[in-house]
Amino acid sequence: MTVLKTSMRNFFAHKGRMALSAVAVLLSVAFVCGTLVFTDTMNTTFDKLFAATSADVTVSPKNAKPDDRPQTGRPETLPASALEKARGAAGVKSAEGGVSSSSVTVVNTENENMGSSNGGPTIAANWTANDLKAMEITSGHAPRGPTEMMVDGDTADKHDLKIGDELRTIAVTGDFTAKITGIASFKVTNPGAAIVYFDTATAQRELLGRTGLFTNVSLTAADGVSDEQLKQNVAAKLGAGTYKLETAAEAKDSGRDSVGSFLDVMKYAMLGFAGVAFLVGIFLIVNTFSMLVAQRTREIGLMRAIGSSRKQVNRSVLVEALLLGFFGSVLGVGAGVGLAVGLMKIMGSMGLELSTDDLTVKWTTPVVGMLLGIVVTVLAAYLPARRAGKISPMAALRDAGTPADGKAGLVRAIIGLVLTGAGAASLYAAAHADKASSGAGVLALGVVLTLIGFVIVGPLLASGVVRVISVLVLRMFGPVGRLAERNALRNPRRTGATGAALMIGLALVACLAVVGSSMVASATDELDKSVGADFIVQAGNGQPIVPQAADALRKTPGIAHVTDYKSVDAKITTPDGKTSSEDLAAASPTYAQDLRRETVSGKLSEAYGKDAMSVGDKFAEDHNVKVGSTLTVAFKGGRTAHLKVAAITSDDTNVDKGAKYTNVTTAQRYLPADRVPQNMIMFAKAEDGKAKEAYASLKAALKPYPQYKVQDQTDFKKDLKDQIGQLLNIVYGLLALAIIVAVLGVVNTLALSVVERTREIGLMRAIGLSRRQLRRMIRLESVVIALFGALLGLGLGMSWGTTAQKLLALEGLGVLEIPWPTIITVFVGSAFVGLFAALVPAFRAGRMNVLGAIASE
Repeated sequence: MTVLKTSMRNFFAHKGRMALSAVAVLLSVAFVCGTLVFTDTMNTTFDKLFAATSADVTVSPKNAKPDDRPQTGRPETLPASALEKARGAAGVKSAEGGVSSSSVTVVNTENENMGSSNGGPTIAANWTANDLKAMEITSGHAPRGPTEMMVDGDTADKHDLKIGDELRTIAVTGDFTAKITGIASFKVTNPGAAIVYFDTATAQRELLGRTGLFTNVSLTAADGVSDEQLKQNVAAKLGAGTYKLETAAEAKDSGRDSVGSFLDVMKYAMLGFAGVAFLVGIFLIVNTFSMLVAQRTREIGLMRAIGSSRKQVNRSVLVEALLLGFFGSVLGVGAGVGLAVGLMKIMGSMGLELSTDDLTVKWTTPVVGMLLGIVVTVLAAYLPARRAGKISPMAALRDAGTPADGKAGLVRAIIGLVLTGAGAASLYAAAHADKASSGAGVLALGVVLTLIGFVIVGPLLASGVVRVISVLVLRMFGPVGRLAERNALRNPRRTGATGAALMIGLALVACLAVVGSSMVASATDELDKSVGADFIVQAGNGQPIVPQAADALRKTPGIAHVTDYKSVDAKITTPDGKTSSEDLAAASPTYAQDLRRETVSGKLSEAYGKDAMSVGDKFAEDHNVKVGSTLTVAFKGGRTAHLKVAAITSDDTNVDKGAKYTNVTTAQRYLPADRVPQNMIMFAKAEDGKAKEAYASLKAALKPYPQYKVQDQTDFKKDLKDQIGQLLNIVYGLLALAIIVAVLGVVNTLALSVVERTREIGLMRAIGLSRRQLRRMIRLESVVIALFGALLGLGLGMSWGTTAQKLLALEGLGVLEIPWPTIITVFVGSAFVGLFAALVPAFRAGRMNVLGAIASE
């Protein structure tokens, strides 16, 4: 009880000094809890949606998938006879056929895309009674004929649509126009899909190509019949294995699985950044308690002198850490819920709608947040607590402070150097790996070892690096600069720990910047060498190019040729008797001009001959395939062909790496017309001297189809750079949390350092140091610590990034580019971070009363 009272008294006596450490705990816990609440809320939203839209039993084509966007542009179907058979099964109360396709685009009269802006699907379907489970008609009426349609309320609000407006639906079967006669609103949250409805006959004809087909059958169970029993009855009626049957619970699970991988990636990525913030926070907490222990040396000596044991002193410090972790974690859990709501608002502005009505806070979320915050805080405070317990009463009463352990410092330096050396060796081994897959593990090991090594050897590095930085930065400020340098060097362990906190975040920034820049430079270099086409046409959301858009491209004036490019599913049997599922690139013969592929043997142009193909050199090596070999190719949904290998291409590229080419006409010969995939991408070459005119003509030709982009090589490179840049900006934004915590660490270190040096500051003021000079000294000390952390972080990050690029070179990304503008900007920005961090500590130091400071204990 005495230990608890002492800890409570010390904690609240130094609550101001604890505040920044508590903020670091709060931020880290908030990020963890916010991530968990946000992803749980998304899961709840999708679960409610799937539960509301699922029939008691759903019958689908055998190969149908919840998120399927078939390359043919036509969804998998089942015949109307399946509906009649299912309707006749025992226990069926009602049955209706559904038609749905996500390979559509809906535009208004201005050719503006009415689809979701966040990449969510645009779905065209027939209106059925089953839809009333999740939706209600809030205006107008359901479609009754080929010229009528209904839209969902969210899409109507987003694009200011109203009854009477005319919309055009673009499908692989053609374009058709209808007027809005009704608006249906979701009873549950719609995460972002745009949905249009037609009557059943129109949906069949316009989306599937003919009547008499459905994409699913929805069955409602009679009273007293379970979903599972109904499923068994229907399976017996239709024939086992003929179709895919799912109960409502199974359909919900399938839907969840279709979005689960995306949600998991988001969840674990954000938790990873939260982990980085926790790691940085550890340095802040260690520094805080180390300095508090040093400032309470005499107090600890008195406690020991009156009978407190080492364990009690140790326990007293750990109890303070427990209180800090508890209060910081409690506030962090609350802040996490607020953060989740903020993330939901941000996602809503991007098109992914989430409602606070679905806000999900599981009991595990605050428990995880509290445990993490408290455990991390107590572990971080363990070493300072242990040092406090080692202080002898007489040494403490003499104000000797914590004992300097030269032997421990030497051991620490040796361990740090050994780990750093081992990490450097791992990075070297990764850079010279033969395969990217095997080198990735060695790279990860090198990253961990060098990071830990730099953290441990930080005090040793501080002694040297700070002196170098001081010569370049501080000496110009005269005696004040030299005082700042000495202050930074006074306690290398503290400076090393403070700089290490900033080092971690900036190392990750530098690494990702190098990797991102190298990827862009490599892709750009590869495009310059390989791509001969003037123009590239593709959809931004991965949809196939509908035939009417492809025809418009072919008819564009000023174009020398247009190249088709389709991806065909097939099973290939090689001469060694092995069979594997592969994607065949079925392209026009002109593709050999549009993409300059290096061949190991044979001629690529001959691969576009009758019943011919090419393979990559890795595939050829693995399966003992040579030019002239015959491969058995079973086209999915079509017939089996025997194709002769006319060329083997080099896989030393990142464009179409490992591609197997054949002629479009070959695929068409072995596939039924309705199973031939649509173009996933198209290429065009302008007539000599007409590139500018052809570019404008292509854009005009595709104006009615806003889902497709026409790009020349300059546009394509810029788009690639922008995409990688956006991804990096998101990552930098998440890493900003770790950097904010690191800045708090600098602020706390300086603030506690000012308290620790109160008498010294008073004496300096007494002998003539002005307030302005004092504030400048503290600011310069902060700047040099920040630059020390930045220099270590950027150097470490660039070594990681350079090694990662060497591995990527094995996958065709062979250009290393160091983004010096970014690196220099970050380094200079670190100086401003140091200035910002010193504002409050410098202001408080300047306000000290000189006599009071001199008289302080």
